[in-house]
Amino acid sequence: MAENIKNYKYRTLIPIRFSDMDAYGHVNNAVYLTYFEIARSNYWKDIVQWNWGENGIILGRSEINYLKPITLNDEIACYVRTTRIGNSSFDVMHVLVKITPNGEEICTTGKTVCICYDYNANKSVSIPYHERHRMIDYDEPGLILNTN
Repeated sequence: MAENIKNYKYRTLIPIRFSDMDAYGHVNNAVYLTYFEIARSNYWKDIVQWNWGENGIILGRSEINYLKPITLNDEIACYVRTTRIGNSSFDVMHVLVKITPNGEEICTTGKTVCICYDYNANKSVSIPYHERHRMIDYDEPGLILNTN
């Protein structure tokens, strides 16, 4: 998953907490999923304006590629973009970077398969029109694989 952050528009800062550390002074591997969740949630709120009153989102799959460790004193940010949109599912890519005096260093990449879900009916449903088009319009139609 070699990612080019030039293909990403959305970026959000991620706070590192002391409780995120493992015994070796690195961010614990399981915490990266929480960092991705923070970034995705901000993206859905700020860009997609997801209507949580209508439909929710559940995760179908998560992949993480650990490239460089992150420590407590690092400053990090996460880039997010939608890369594939199907009928009820869509893929979100994440690039976690360490902010250094020399620029940003990619530390971790990840992908989540997200599924639009109706909690009242207990089933997956089609991605709503407005949310679908906000993802496509924001993340550039040429960069999103539309499998619909």
